[in-house]
Amino acid sequence: QVQLVESGGGLVQPGESLRLSCAASGSIFSILVRAMGWYRQAPGKQRELVALITSGGTTNYADSVKSRFTISRDSAKSTYLQMNSLKPEDTAVYYCNLGGSGTSSDYWGQGTQVTVSL
Repeated sequence: QVQLVESGGGLVQPGESLRLSCAASGSIFSILVRAMGWYRQAPGKQRELVALITSGGTTNYADSVKSRFTISRDSAKSTYLQMNSLKPEDTAVYYCNLGGSGTSSDYWGQGTQVTVSL
């Protein structure tokens, strides 16, 4: 079994930065071989992929966050999302993901709220 714990959300103004962290615990093998990433869900919208990083370090980003967000992975069991130049449309609950498919077969964190507002 794997558990994911997120931290780092909060309220910021447009143009500011936040760094989200996600720590994975549990079956080491299950964690090491899987992609880790971040999804987000805004009110009234479907959950969407923000960024993904494979066990080998390959990254993938949503077009809306390219050049502003950076995903990284530390010791293969933690992942981070550096979010710069935040916009009001980035406001959402951000979920840490282990697996990368975006489905219920993945592992999910509990979510952390990010609010970008004046």
